[in-house]
Amino acid sequence: MAKTVDIQKMVDLMSRLRGPDGCPWDKEQDRETLKPMLIEEAYEVVDAIDSGDPQELCEELGDLLLQVVFHCQIAAENQEFTLAEVIDHLHDKLVRRHPHVFGDALHKTSEEVLKHWEEIKAAERQMRGEEAAKPAKGSLLEGTPKGLPPLLEAHQLTSKAARVGFDWTHVDPIVDKFREELQELHQAADSGDREKMADEVGDLLFAVVNLARFLRVDPESALKRSNRKFTRRFRYVEDALKQRGKTLQQSSLEEMDTLWEEAKKAEPETLKPET
Repeated sequence: MAKTVDIQKMVDLMSRLRGPDGCPWDKEQDRETLKPMLIEEAYEVVDAIDSGDPQELCEELGDLLLQVVFHCQIAAENQEFTLAEVIDHLHDKLVRRHPHVFGDALHKTSEEVLKHWEEIKAAERQMRGEEAAKPAKGSLLEGTPKGLPPLLEAHQLTSKAARVGFDWTHVDPIVDKFREELQELHQAADSGDREKMADEVGDLLFAVVNLARFLRVDPESALKRSNRKFTRRFRYVEDALKQRGKTLQQSSLEEMDTLWEEAKKAEPETLKPET
């Protein structure tokens, strides 16, 4: 039988840490100082997932949960909301957005679920009067956090558009679009216009993210894998040169390229990336 969870003990613990006889560091924190920690903890959870170690993931999820409890304690001190209200709001929202589970709606595929998810969100905004109070808002794309890393932001934007049918129907035209953007980047590079080159690099990256999304590949994770692959292979080159008594600066590009190819052959593509 699963252990009963008592989330209140975390609320009580954080209240004490922030109380008169609590921890000086905890009492000094506010929403601004906690922001970088929240982002860091989220990325550490991702690293733990990549590691495949359940115990590490358990620990990192706890650290991320701490950030939620911390922010709720600050809100409670300001008489804004409590952790209980956050949980209640989340519970009700999930029930409301899953009418195919808790109601009579019939959604058989993930695509149908996501399409109706956006319709439900739009209805929720209308009920809150957001469109009437703020006529500039109401866009399907609103709610995408401005602080997202650019790759993830592009993935989120195109995913939202795809949920209402604004999407490619086959991979081939997306590849054609990528080639078109690559050609435009070539032209911009030939022109020497730095601003135009920046625009075209952005368009090329956006096209790659769109392609990844269509193929159901997370671009952030895919790039992370490639970064780790590059790191492993470059270290192979460094180590091989060191064994020869040479530094990178003392080596030619041809010699480094040869060692790079050795690294590729020594490491099968199917090997799990380092964490």
